[in-house]
Amino acid sequence: MASAPSKLYADDVSLLVVLLDTNPFFWSSFSLPFSKFLSHVLSFLNSILLLNQFNQVVVIATGCNSCDYIYDSSSATSTDAESGRMPALCSDLLRKLDEFVTRDQHLGEKDSLGPPTSSLLSGSLSMALCYIQKVFRSGPLHPQPRILCLQGSTDGPEQYVAIMNAIFSAQRSMVPIDSCFMGSNNSAFLQQASYITGGVYQKPQQLDGLFQYLSTVFATDLHSRTFLRLPKSVGVDFRASCFCHKRTIDMGYICSVCLSIFCKHHKKCSTCGSAFGQPQSDVPSASNVK
Repeated sequence: MASAPSKLYADDVSLLVVLLDTNPFFWSSFSLPFSKFLSHVLSFLNSILLLNQFNQVVVIATGCNSCDYIYDSSSATSTDAESGRMPALCSDLLRKLDEFVTRDQHLGEKDSLGPPTSSLLSGSLSMALCYIQKVFRSGPLHPQPRILCLQGSTDGPEQYVAIMNAIFSAQRSMVPIDSCFMGSNNSAFLQQASYITGGVYQKPQQLDGLFQYLSTVFATDLHSRTFLRLPKSVGVDFRASCFCHKRTIDMGYICSVCLSIFCKHHKKCSTCGSAFGQPQSDVPSASNVK
């Protein structure tokens, strides 16, 4: 993938924005405890900082009801000589992560619709892209940005439109989205995100060796990837979600004006208000529309 249209420090300097899934409903039933998952992630983040003194790491926590920044190596402060390295990274990140999980849980208690099973991936992707755009505008020199989604929760069909908007924004900004998915089934959203933006999608088979997957697949900068044979997406699920019931569909009706997708025929488009004629036959969903 071509580099972002601005001047970089160097080809091997990276800005890595990590989206960390903190969904308690997923981790409570997952085989890998969240504490062990965090230890792998912390070791990986520290290795990114050690690869180059100009590398920058930003961590965004993705909860069920909210998302927030919990670590930024560029603003990390410490009184000892190891500022920005493992001791400061662990203490700052774990403290803010604990505060975020508590705050996100309180927000969920106010929701009368019941606990959500998916995480707010669309919100964390938007926050990551906003941070990257701020870096682009901060000056003529900046690291090469990329996004890494560490996700385990199932896809939320109600987030389809927002996630696709974020994916196309990342594609336009030439920001690859890497995905490390740990759930039982593949994530159609993350498969599409990595495929469209030129990132890497990986589903680890041995979770005890998660750090090895992270360090061998996702630690490489964009320049070095041109010399490596990284995993490629096979069998990407391009099915879309309907705008009416937020369900994943194989066949549906598409508005010719705004391209909204519906699983059933309606008299008019609920998005733009255009009147629909009588249906003649089903048309393919967005998975086959270019």
